[in-house]
Amino acid sequence: MKFLDEAKVYIRSGDGGAGSVSFRREKFIEFGGPDGGDGGRGGDVWVETVNGLNTLIDFRYQQHFKATTGTHGMGRNRTGANGSDVTLKVPVGTQIFEEDRETLICDLTVEGQRYCLAHGGNGGFGNAHFKTSTNQAPDWANPGLPGEEKTIWLRLKLIADAGLVGLPNAGKSTFLASVTRARPKIANYPFTTLHPNLGVATIDEREFILADIPGLIEGAHEGVGIGDRFLGHVERTRVLLHLVSAQEEKVGKAYKTVKHELEAYGNDLTDKPEIVALSQIDVLDEAELKKKTKELAKACGKTPFQISAVTGKGMTEVLRALRDIIVEENAEEKPAKVPKLRHRDMIVSEEDTGEDGADDQP
Repeated sequence: MKFLDEAKVYIRSGDGGAGSVSFRREKFIEFGGPDGGDGGRGGDVWVETVNGLNTLIDFRYQQHFKATTGTHGMGRNRTGANGSDVTLKVPVGTQIFEEDRETLICDLTVEGQRYCLAHGGNGGFGNAHFKTSTNQAPDWANPGLPGEEKTIWLRLKLIADAGLVGLPNAGKSTFLASVTRARPKIANYPFTTLHPNLGVATIDEREFILADIPGLIEGAHEGVGIGDRFLGHVERTRVLLHLVSAQEEKVGKAYKTVKHELEAYGNDLTDKPEIVALSQIDVLDEAELKKKTKELAKACGKTPFQISAVTGKGMTEVLRALRDIIVEENAEEKPAKVPKLRHRDMIVSEEDTGEDGADDQP
């Protein structure tokens, strides 16, 4: 399946149905009076996060979503049916933006969250609604209100616990393949990875999700190479694993290049906990390994891990270090409570619906 993390979509909610102008016309009833019913409400446009999706590829084949119009009112005080809603199914971690691509509408990070993107128009009143003691035969009714229409942008930021960053050919995909069941493309040339990959790593009976993104090169924030467009997929991670290949001639410079690109991207990526590892150490002898480890430690200010995904050396220690930071970060962060559905535009989650919901009605 092709990976797509951004999509432009046009949505329109349904118009409200028109009210009816009608009078009772029955035998032996001389003054029947008005009996025009109200129009039905137009359908809404919702967005909902569902399990089993990790790309927005579905929105490449359908970009227009329109809810149905409410049914018009009818005689005999018959109210028109409401229009059917339309729901956009998106992966967890999807953000919804206005057409300017900057104004955030909602950020959906929990499975089952729903958000109303466009409200349907209200149905018009029938002439029975306007009957009064001084106007007992109104011959007018209200038209239905129009629905809302807009163009929105969907942007996916994958939900992962740890993110892999580094230069191309730093061994990120090999690391992911060795500790998870993911099978990313691995080859001996730059930019083998063209889109993010996810995998579930297990260490000491505890699981966490790893995200591998395409490599960064100098000037990535200016669009050089693949650029930094995939860095958004590690914004939600708890910790970053920075891999520096032992095959680099100057490992300290390689580390600083990626670090500079993370700083240029912003969004607090440099504030995240970082684990630095010297990868592909199986290609070095002891003297060269000691020299490059010392150089990398001077550049990053900490002792880096020494790992080899091919031989398995140091892999367990790195995974345990990642696990410890993830557990610590999860313990410090209070779980965000999703608001209950009190109004039509609030986000709702299945986790917050229970038997006590009846007591919380406004």
